[in-house]
Amino acid sequence: MIVHVLLYEAGSENEGIHSIELNGNTIVLMFENKDDAERYCGLLEAQDFPTPSVERIERTEIENFCSEAGYEPRFVEEGFVPMTKEDRLLLAPPEACKDVSHWDTSKDPKDNNNNSQNNEIEDFRKRLENLL
Repeated sequence: MIVHVLLYEAGSENEGIHSIELNGNTIVLMFENKDDAERYCGLLEAQDFPTPSVERIERTEIENFCSEAGYEPRFVEEGFVPMTKEDRLLLAPPEACKDVSHWDTSKDPKDNNNNSQNNEIEDFRKRLENLL
């Protein structure tokens, strides 16, 4: 099955995949629908994040990549309706992002201070809840 993922600098030596941090896990989004992926990119751009490109790729390839990297793949099906507060983050990106201009692959991403990220996620959740 083909899915749509968000890549930064696709095809280059510095290629990276868009992910979000959620409860201490790194989540990689796989969109069934290209329009949903493009909408998510538009939301990133509106929040002044670097804008990724939408790329088509086999779902199993992303799942294998995530397994090797210690990431969690999340499939966002067409017509996705959030059922939990956490699911709502799959519809709109968090308010802040990590600086990806100088990746240090020698560091374990789970060693980062998750408290500030958790606070940002909680603030974002509260803002989303206020919209409903």
